[in-house]
Amino acid sequence: MNHSERLTAFIALGQRLATISPDELTALAARARNQNAWFDEPSMRAAVAGIAHMLAEEPLRRWAARYPPEPTTIHSIGVVMAGNIPLVGFHDMLCVLLSGHILLAKLSADDTVAMIWIMEELTRLEPRFLTFIKVLPRLNAADAFIATGSDNTARYFEFYFKKKPHLIRRNRTSVAVLTGQETSAELALLGPDIFQYYGLGCRNVSKLFVPTSYDFVPLLDALQTCEGVLNHHKYNNNYDYNKSILLVNREPHFDNGFLLIRPSPALVSPISMLFYAEYTSEIDLVDQLTDIAAQTQCVVSAGQRFAGSLPFGQAQSPGVDEYADRVDTMEFLAQLL
Repeated sequence: MNHSERLTAFIALGQRLATISPDELTALAARARNQNAWFDEPSMRAAVAGIAHMLAEEPLRRWAARYPPEPTTIHSIGVVMAGNIPLVGFHDMLCVLLSGHILLAKLSADDTVAMIWIMEELTRLEPRFLTFIKVLPRLNAADAFIATGSDNTARYFEFYFKKKPHLIRRNRTSVAVLTGQETSAELALLGPDIFQYYGLGCRNVSKLFVPTSYDFVPLLDALQTCEGVLNHHKYNNNYDYNKSILLVNREPHFDNGFLLIRPSPALVSPISMLFYAEYTSEIDLVDQLTDIAAQTQCVVSAGQRFAGSLPFGQAQSPGVDEYADRVDTMEFLAQLL
């Protein structure tokens, strides 16, 4: 296959995902949820729609044109995929295959059903990809590695893969900047950034930066449209547990019945909870965000009022050119000799 044929196959995959029938998606979600209770139908629907958006023809062609169409040498690329949200390993799969390399995939035990399904969809559209995709329990035969995991597993990956080219990703999360001037409609848009995938993704907002003496009531009221998260028993259990801890310890917090907000210097909050920090000025805000830049995937603000941020509601809709950890996966692959 040449580059044009590979690109055509992924465009066709995007069109297939954009037109998947509700019944088929429901059946896929049921199988995925049997493996991982977090992967319910709303999460699967969002994940499939997100990949269809990523594979939209014109943006995909523009992105692909930035890189060499063919590799200098075809390599076997071992990819250790995460499983925190459905199909989170797809972008690495796309990069490896579109670059013309062979994918050796070690799937997460939490996201096998959906990843196998999308691989089968791709190879049905382009059977020649069958020789380029191998799902393996171990990646000993790989020439280079891409791995995503926690900070602890990243240290293990760096040691284990140190003798070969590697791209290792660590824990990241996302934050929101609030000014107190947001409208209720703008605040409501923050809901998906917080609650989509139940807060399990690196693009989920886990911390708020607010001005001193910020009034949380308008935010908590605006987020009431998201109270359906309590219908998921695992989220509900997390909410009940975290609330009981706060009450027993008499820690100050805000609570709207399904979301807890409390002050904390930490960055990553538990499921059903947001941390917040106050800032006294824009300079203070910039300093705080600079300090955590290496752990931040994206920053959101209403109408992108804060420089370099995404608008509320867009954190979970990354384009194909938005890389995890902001490290260019395609460039890494293009530099392999």
